[in-house]
Amino acid sequence: MGAEKRSKGGCFGWFLVLVILAVVAAAIVITVRKRSDHHGGGGGEAAPVPGPPGAIQKKYAGALKMATQFFDIQKSGKLGDNAISWRGDSALDDGSEADINLSEGMFDAGDHMKFGFPMAFTATVLSWAILEYGDQMNAVNQLDTARGSLKWITDYLINAHASDNVLYIQVGDPDLDHKCWDRPESMTEKRPLTQVNTSAPGTDVAAETAAAMASASLVFKTVNSTYSSTLLKHAEQLFTFADKYRALYSLSIPEVQTFYNSTGYGDELLWAASWLYHATGDQSHLDYVVQNGNKYANFGSPTWFSWDNKLAGTQVLLSRLSFFGANDLSSSIKSGLQSYRKTAEAVMCGLFPNSPTATTSRTASGLIWVSEWNSLQHPVASAFLATIYSDYMLTSRTAKISCSGETFGPSDLRKFAQSQADYVLGNNPIKMSYLVGYGDKYPQYVHHRGASIPADATTGCSDGFKWLNSTDPNPNVAMGGLVGGPFLNETYIDSRNNSMQGEPSTYNSALIVGLLSGLVTTSSVVQSFT
Repeated sequence: MGAEKRSKGGCFGWFLVLVILAVVAAAIVITVRKRSDHHGGGGGEAAPVPGPPGAIQKKYAGALKMATQFFDIQKSGKLGDNAISWRGDSALDDGSEADINLSEGMFDAGDHMKFGFPMAFTATVLSWAILEYGDQMNAVNQLDTARGSLKWITDYLINAHASDNVLYIQVGDPDLDHKCWDRPESMTEKRPLTQVNTSAPGTDVAAETAAAMASASLVFKTVNSTYSSTLLKHAEQLFTFADKYRALYSLSIPEVQTFYNSTGYGDELLWAASWLYHATGDQSHLDYVVQNGNKYANFGSPTWFSWDNKLAGTQVLLSRLSFFGANDLSSSIKSGLQSYRKTAEAVMCGLFPNSPTATTSRTASGLIWVSEWNSLQHPVASAFLATIYSDYMLTSRTAKISCSGETFGPSDLRKFAQSQADYVLGNNPIKMSYLVGYGDKYPQYVHHRGASIPADATTGCSDGFKWLNSTDPNPNVAMGGLVGGPFLNETYIDSRNNSMQGEPSTYNSALIVGLLSGLVTTSSVVQSFT
């Protein structure tokens, strides 16, 4: 009996062990499934490669059609059949003091200044958006509109590059300009020119302009090859100038520091060289970014993409080569590109809200928030990069990235990008769209001269301030303008005098157009821009 009892007790013990093991196994399976579901399948197989543009997301399509209109509002020069009824010809004599035509281009924001540094960045970002998502823009009839707006800027930049080592980087005096509140069609204040040259170099602004022209040359390569070649010639000349005569433009010309002070030029040199490689295939440009990476690329340290800092954009752009074009490259070049890609992934890891390395620079509702001035620039720029990187992963069938042991898939990047776009479009605590004209509720007192003054009003420089101080909503809608955005506590003061929150800008528009173009539908990205 004793033996029998021991036998039964042993069987029962093994039974308990098996039950416990089964429960543990089931728990592990459930946990893994939850983690896989939560992180977009980051631990599983790669998702199928998207085909041609698929179903249109109506919300993003409507917003995109709205956003592209702001470029028409910002155009300077002889407008012809401009779609904006309250805009007309303006600044027709810009550049006349130097016998060049600088009448075109775009006004920077709510004022009438033409700042070359952010304007060139606008062109580069808009070019990038078209190159990645031109087919998706075309699916909602916005490709020709975007190309037309881009050419309006690049025509100006071509004229602004008056000779190999001379680039006009500003039209207007901001002190004089900001003492007036008038319509661009009737402004009378003096509009002096500012240039960089060998005596007063500006590596940052010259390199950014080179990036703009190189990227735009790719946009126009198949639709206007002669124009494309002209852009590329200017890009090469400007990059040589920028690299040979190195200096911050805001140190060479201290007067520009108040508005678009540059904090470095290494990022623009890498950014421009990257675009020149894509545009030319010239190995020397790729050698340049690899050889200068340790000096300028800030490897391993994520940064915020903006008009002033191009590092995150450069890292994502160069990762494209790692995803799609590294087979024929030398081992040293591949290794250098891998450093850019690893840093791009560090940027992405910081964006996931549940990543171990998630940035704490967010509002309570999850909006990336870095700066009180123009707070929406950074979340929209980050979401644009996340969308691009997600599509690189999908098209290359890359299943996941690792963030300090946690894995995330391309769908996680897209979810993040959508969360930022949706916040901008009204899914926020105050239920207001920050894209002017979109939705039922959007800012009514946008800090924008042309929008604030009736089209039939006659105003001089100073008497137009009655419209700035008016308590009535703007008589003209700055359609598609992306205003500065919320404070950290997610409040917004809708006042025309609140330029910190209520002023739209052309570079914000380029970023939101890029983001919405990536989200409007899904398709595979091209593996080469040429």
